[in-house]
Amino acid sequence: MLYSSAELVYREVKELILSGELPGAEMISEGEIAKRMELSRTPVREAFLRLEAEGWMRLYPKRGALIVPVADGEAENTVDARQMVETQSVRSAASRPAVLKALAADLQANLSEQQSIAERGDVAAFSAADADFHRAIVKAGGNPLLDTFYASLRERQRRMTAHSIARDPGQLSKIMDDHRKLAELVAAGDADRFGPAVLTHMREVHGLEPRGDAR
Repeated sequence: MLYSSAELVYREVKELILSGELPGAEMISEGEIAKRMELSRTPVREAFLRLEAEGWMRLYPKRGALIVPVADGEAENTVDARQMVETQSVRSAASRPAVLKALAADLQANLSEQQSIAERGDVAAFSAADADFHRAIVKAGGNPLLDTFYASLRERQRRMTAHSIARDPGQLSKIMDDHRKLAELVAAGDADRFGPAVLTHMREVHGLEPRGDAR
């Protein structure tokens, strides 16, 4: 598929934001991106306007573009929403043995991919594989409304995960260990234990304080 120059810039810069290569609160200019991508400033300006409309940037005339940091409370709200959706999805999948078996196989394949990515230290690819691990659980739940809602969280999830790994590279192995345990609970169809386990996993990964109701 052929994309316009503005679309290419939009995709490239958004990926830089989601992967953490362009961290929150950093200022960038149209000129920097135009030079990087060997394009004129016009498509860069169009892409920046689109990214601003989506809330990823804040534009300042003659100064550049600010990468909008993760907002106060965003991590808390995202984690809470994800836990509710994922736990319900496990509960639903557990009632259909064939679906649960297929999901367990998909999660094992994803874990193998995560291991390979972690070994080469590709944080951007790992954050995408991490998001795919959790999205597979939701898709197996069979509720298209929840799946669509969860898809809207994927970009926030990727950005938060990349930020966590940049803050503490040791999170790579911690995330994979947690995912293995979560995969075991999914394979067992144990939604009651999966719920608090996935909440603890997400709060620890994203540097949130333990919560007393995570039981």
